[in-house]
Amino acid sequence: MTGRENSLSSNMRPIEDIAQKLGIRPENVEKYGNFKAKINLRQTFEGGKQPGKLVLVTAMTPTPAGEGKTTTAVGLTDALNRLGKKTIVALREPSLGPVFGMKGGATGGGKAKVVPSEDINLHFTGDIHAITSAHNLLAAMVDNRLHFDNVCGLLDAKNTTWKRVLDMNDRSLRDIVTGIGDTFNGIALETGFDITAASEVMAVFCLARDLADLKDRLGRIQIGYASDGKPVTAAQIKAQGAMAALLKDALRPNLVQTMEGSPALIHGGPFANIAHGTNSVIATRMALGLADYVVTECGFASDLGAEKFFDIVVRTGSVPEPAAVVIVATLRSLKFHGGVKLEALNTENVEAVGRGFENLRKHIENIRHFGLPLVVALNQFPADTENERKTFAGLCAGESVRFALSDVFGRGGEGGADLGREVLEAVEKDERRFQFLYPLEMPFAEKIETIARKIYGAGHVAIEAKATRKLHRFEADGHGLIPVCIAKTQYSLSDNAKALGRPRDFTVIVTDASLSAGAGFVVALCGEIMTMPGLPKAPAAEKIDVTDDGEITGILG
Repeated sequence: MTGRENSLSSNMRPIEDIAQKLGIRPENVEKYGNFKAKINLRQTFEGGKQPGKLVLVTAMTPTPAGEGKTTTAVGLTDALNRLGKKTIVALREPSLGPVFGMKGGATGGGKAKVVPSEDINLHFTGDIHAITSAHNLLAAMVDNRLHFDNVCGLLDAKNTTWKRVLDMNDRSLRDIVTGIGDTFNGIALETGFDITAASEVMAVFCLARDLADLKDRLGRIQIGYASDGKPVTAAQIKAQGAMAALLKDALRPNLVQTMEGSPALIHGGPFANIAHGTNSVIATRMALGLADYVVTECGFASDLGAEKFFDIVVRTGSVPEPAAVVIVATLRSLKFHGGVKLEALNTENVEAVGRGFENLRKHIENIRHFGLPLVVALNQFPADTENERKTFAGLCAGESVRFALSDVFGRGGEGGADLGREVLEAVEKDERRFQFLYPLEMPFAEKIETIARKIYGAGHVAIEAKATRKLHRFEADGHGLIPVCIAKTQYSLSDNAKALGRPRDFTVIVTDASLSAGAGFVVALCGEIMTMPGLPKAPAAEKIDVTDDGEITGILG
């Protein structure tokens, strides 16, 4: 525990008290110090109570600093508990890449945080390290098979597709050559690294219902092709058992708390710009069995996180469609999408709010495509003005959409009371006719085009020849009846990060594709998206330090 968390410990409740409040039996709680615990998977299936209602938090297209989606999810949970609803927040685990890169930590902010925040933002209980190890074990076993079988064995050395991963932004590892040197170093291969959050093992981990499902999905991971062109899986080189052994303890969800003592399950962490962007199915299912309401978030805006939550996560049948959706907006982001430069966002600009509302309007339309009740939450900042807030309220009223001002950063659950009441009314009173965006019988190219046109607002889709060949191969290999996970920039509705606001009549360019057979989806890469990010010119790591008494300082967020 850090010095700062030690100073907060008088306000944090022992983690066994949080578990007891939820009705979790003591034998199902494995403590990691005083304020963290893992919960035994037996707890997922106990009880028999009516499952709670799920509330999904998404956002409009963010500025580079983000719009406070995690902060809103945490504050809404505190608000619902204050309103007498037994509520849990279920969140993703932070990745070290953003912590040391541009975005900083991912535990909320102000008075709407999960704690102990530094522990959660750094190594936490070791889950992401376990996922990294399981992924790289498979890579080592692939190389080992190539080494001993040479070119005449099960795998074709020129058609192995399994890279390695690292939970850190490191652009120099995107493309590497392994096996250089003497023959006992293995076969020389061109390969590379992805960030752990983009690993298929991370996706498998987060979509598995239980340990048996995890092993089955790990075994289905495709690692390359044989010399006769047939796919080769992890099960064929007998890797799934050892991988599951590395993940066995990590598969148990992590229990922590908010600053107001609300329970929080934090588990799994795929990115939404390059993966499917939500916490584990196991944690969400566990929370639904323990609470009246479960608040969860999906990565980035509705075009990435929410679409993938509906078309990938809900399709698994392991979690229900949400009872309501919250779209987080800020006046800062509205002005940014209305043409205001980052350095001028704190200056009042009512006209830019109106122009930038076009971006939010598209995200409102996106949620309505899926037939779900929704509430827009205006996450307030100190520089917001009354004129801008009135403009925002009038624009929301013109869309006939529920909205509420939210000051959970400054006032915690009290500042989210209006939002909480709007969410409860939306759940209880508003019509819900949930539908998926596309049928699974569609060819992959049509699925991609449907997402691009309906959710991004694209006028055209261009799939490059390499990607087209891969998509056709996946279909020919029998994988056609799975959803698509599009990897693209989070900073625009389009695949061009510089196209702000609500771009129209643009072309989405699909440059590559990959199969995640274990996770159960195909990834279509658009534009210049990277599965191994790089650090910015001045990374957040430059400001992080530890004092002589052990207090970690400088983690943003």
